[in-house]
Amino acid sequence: MNGQEKPTVEHGPTIHYGLASLILNRDKGATMDMMIEGGLLSDKLLQGFSTRVATYDRENRFFLEDFEDLKNAGYLTISIPKELGGQGLSLADVCRWQRRLAYHAPATALGINMHVYWVGLAADLWRAGDKSLEWMLREAAAGEVFAAGHGERGNDIPLLLSTAKAERVDGGFRLSAHKMFGSLAPVWTRYGLHALWADAEGGPRVVHAFMPRDTKGYRIVETWDTLGMRGTRSDDVVIEGAFVPDKYVARILPAGGADAFIVTAFAWALMGFANVYYGVAQRAFDLAVGAVKTKKSMAVTRTMAYHPEVQHVVAEMNLCMDSVGPHLDHVAREWSDGVDHGATWPARIVSAKHHAVEACWKVVDLAMEISGGAGMYKTNELERLFRDARCGRFHPANSMLVHEIVGKTALGIDLGEQPRWG
Repeated sequence: MNGQEKPTVEHGPTIHYGLASLILNRDKGATMDMMIEGGLLSDKLLQGFSTRVATYDRENRFFLEDFEDLKNAGYLTISIPKELGGQGLSLADVCRWQRRLAYHAPATALGINMHVYWVGLAADLWRAGDKSLEWMLREAAAGEVFAAGHGERGNDIPLLLSTAKAERVDGGFRLSAHKMFGSLAPVWTRYGLHALWADAEGGPRVVHAFMPRDTKGYRIVETWDTLGMRGTRSDDVVIEGAFVPDKYVARILPAGGADAFIVTAFAWALMGFANVYYGVAQRAFDLAVGAVKTKKSMAVTRTMAYHPEVQHVVAEMNLCMDSVGPHLDHVAREWSDGVDHGATWPARIVSAKHHAVEACWKVVDLAMEISGGAGMYKTNELERLFRDARCGRFHPANSMLVHEIVGKTALGIDLGEQPRWG
């Protein structure tokens, strides 16, 4: 789309809450070996992240140094096709790297996921033959940073519906909104958001657009003082009649409708979330197991590792995690390989994310259990991981929406069935 064209109302088939079957021709040549050889996410880099993570959390400060290191290492280009100057990695490969990053710096991994998922979405569509978002890939390769502006009070179905308002004007749209959870607030240059065009011809439509940082008519409100994932600086964005030109409009779809753009966004975003929290669980497990091997009590002759109930808890943690990694790898690989699961893809995606965040919460909780009172102290890494882990259950799709999607899919009930209940 160039600056002279008006945005297309619909791109491809639209399914109400459903999935347009999309077979992706993936770049099979991209491997993690290539990234290792290129020096991305080296052990030295990760250790640097590890030394700063507690400070970001304690000071409620954005991970700026981490961000600059990741940008300089080329990590922000991992999902851009190699033909356009990126690393060309698939969702499956990116998920594994996000997992590794989260093991050392959860908030850094979560924040950077917002940029990675937008670029990954554009890359998947580009490889599938839809070049309408090639401009995103070229801008990302040139250094632009994409952020997600989907969080809204009173909207439990992000992307498909919106409390924000879009007004059609000459050359673009005027947008008004109050968005929450805007990660990367200090550094984003393209704010990805959606808003309802209520008086569109043919019925209400949702406009998906990207607002440049130099746009007039919005303000970032520093609201981010939260339980966990504090380094993301996911501040509110209040938009008051900001104009976004047509060239930055990515999709216009019927309200409640989804095409490949929507489902691919969910795949990249939710699988990224899932792997971040799996990385948190792995870190908590390693810390807890390492600690009990040296922990002693005057009532036992050996370390607490020989206590039968400690062994039981460690087994519970291990059994919980054993199935999560393979589940995440399987779903991400099938997506990357273009396996056509049709209308069941949304259920598969939200199921993987739900499985990961629930397992993470259980593992971190159990890790705290065997840590004893030491886990209460702010100087203990488990205390921070405990708070970070709780945030995973807030990310879309939350538990209620997951059960609705999975249950309806299993029962053969259309996800757009109205009324939703009652």
